[in-house]
Amino acid sequence: MKYLLGTSGALVLVAAVTGFVCYRLSCEPPLHAAVAKGDTMAWLRTDFHLDADRFAAIKKLHEAYAPSCAEHCRLIQEATREHNALKSAAGADPAAQIAAGRKLQELRTACETAITAHVRQVAALMSPEDGRRYLALVLPKIASFGHATAPDLQLNHTH
Repeated sequence: MKYLLGTSGALVLVAAVTGFVCYRLSCEPPLHAAVAKGDTMAWLRTDFHLDADRFAAIKKLHEAYAPSCAEHCRLIQEATREHNALKSAAGADPAAQIAAGRKLQELRTACETAITAHVRQVAALMSPEDGRRYLALVLPKIASFGHATAPDLQLNHTH
């Protein structure tokens, strides 16, 4: 029994050290540095292997799209407050509630359509393989955006 516990402990330690070493050797330090700093553009550049020209073009697209995105979020936040106020008001007109809900859904659809087009434009500037990977990562997140702020590409946040 004495050797069993010692051997098991040694095996667990060796497995943990091996896992850590494999992880560190297989990662790209610039990618992890970008994620740690929250620098989404540096993450994008590193993870999707963008050369200077492609990165500049994508950055230009993002900068051009940002005001539109911020406006979409502002309108959705405003419509959400209006819709919530109508839902919580005593004796609110059901037709007004339905209209406010419809308006909110229309704004969300417009936002999701616009950001989907933007994401596809960004992907088109990448290599075909990286573009497909980018779309697979980003497109599923669009429908779950909360519209509290403009989106970012951090994997641990939604907007």
